[in-house]
Amino acid sequence: MKNRKFIGGICLSCILAITVFSCRQKSTEVVPVEILDNHTLNRKANTASNNALKRQVYVPIYSDIYNQTRDSRTLLTATLSIRNTSLKDSLFVSKIDYYNTEGDLVRSYIDSPIYLTPMETIDYVIEQQDTSGGSGANFMIDWYSNKKLNPLFQAVMVGGLGAQAFSFTTEGIEVFEE
Repeated sequence: MKNRKFIGGICLSCILAITVFSCRQKSTEVVPVEILDNHTLNRKANTASNNALKRQVYVPIYSDIYNQTRDSRTLLTATLSIRNTSLKDSLFVSKIDYYNTEGDLVRSYIDSPIYLTPMETIDYVIEQQDTSGGSGANFMIDWYSNKKLNPLFQAVMVGGLGAQAFSFTTEGIEVFEE
């Protein structure tokens, strides 16, 4: 009989503890999120030489996607990754501009050319709370090299719906200005 009372007391204590902790109100305080806008490589390059091979790349990103209806969106974190795939030569980048869905320039990430050493990568992150780009956001990147290179320009988007997380990538494509 004493064991039953003891076990009953433990069960009642557990139920009481679960009830108290599950009924606590969640904090509704909104914590401001800092939008990181300072992506720099402390390595400036000289201006492009006349012999340089100049290219322009368009990289689509999605800072938000539609979810169930046109009025319901899921915000995403997007990372632009610029990768120098050469084992021997540097990659020079003279422009990294971020545009929104309407084609308006949102921000320029560099104000003078930079270079990536062989096999180096640089990333630029669009924070989840940064809604300035929209579902059709993109980057335009101007780059050049002294020898023929095949760098990689990609974007990785990460988000979640409820308990489900997902990610996907996009590839940059070379564009030709006339």
